[in-house]
Amino acid sequence: MVEQRIPPTPSNFAIWFHYFAGNHDDLRNAIDLLIDHNRPFDDRTNRDLFKTYIAPKVNAAVTADTSERLHDVMGAAKEFLTTAIADNRSQMQVISEVADQGKAGVDPKALVAQLINELARAATRATRLEAGFAEKTRELDVIRDSLSRSEERARTDTLTGLANRRALDEFLRKAQATAAWGEPLSVLMLDIDHFKAFNDNFGHGVGDQVLRLMAKVLREKVRAQDLPARYGGEELIAVLPDADLATCADLAERIRHALAECTITRRSTGEVLPSISVSIGVAQYRAGEAVADLIERCDRALYLAKSSGRNRVMTETELDRAGAAG
Repeated sequence: MVEQRIPPTPSNFAIWFHYFAGNHDDLRNAIDLLIDHNRPFDDRTNRDLFKTYIAPKVNAAVTADTSERLHDVMGAAKEFLTTAIADNRSQMQVISEVADQGKAGVDPKALVAQLINELARAATRATRLEAGFAEKTRELDVIRDSLSRSEERARTDTLTGLANRRALDEFLRKAQATAAWGEPLSVLMLDIDHFKAFNDNFGHGVGDQVLRLMAKVLREKVRAQDLPARYGGEELIAVLPDADLATCADLAERIRHALAECTITRRSTGEVLPSISVSIGVAQYRAGEAVADLIERCDRALYLAKSSGRNRVMTETELDRAGAAG
């Protein structure tokens, strides 16, 4: 991983563990092909490797384990119900027999004692069944929580804790449907200026620290109804439903200023590192267009910000002006 300059993230470790363990031929062939053709293991390539070869196995293992546990719980519940039904039939039979004995003139004291004994046994059995049902209910709660955590992991970027591309795509589809009724929808995309030089000078560990800081600031600045996500590499994105271009650009400026004021300290040495700056592109959804067109326009605004000197916000309006000037 050091030789290929691969960041030591949990997902990357999983990829290369399976590669060297030799238990995943498709993964080994894919990596060998990349190495033979001198292809860089950038963030996008690493993410695709994990999504294609590792994530399906993880999700399949979780699904299989959950299915087995559910089967056990349902089997136990069926057994409890069968027992309860049988107990009810037994109790009804005893009560019926006592009633018949009462009509036949049997000593009432003996009948009362027999009924008391049967009711005591019934209460004991009911308590035992209730305890069993309570235990299985707790097991179902554990399974439900496990599934929720698994679903959350499948929708979350492991490095930044933001939504990943899968969650982003789902959110954009829903936001687009709402925007089709006339509500504004805007997106902003930000990228760290000179991030490669930062990584080269201070290492990928510090670069990851910077990305987590960016994610934290983005998460704190967006509104509750917005979605901050990791788009790829060092690019982050935020989707803002019910926000026009001016509102989104204003938020982008606040994010840029907040990041410029952050102090970054190298954890291993306590060294205070140079401040960072970001370039941000902003675009607003146009009725009837594909989401891909919105993202592409936002991406072009981002790179216009970079080519115009970095550390600034550019909107799609500047794209139009740049095109007219050209």
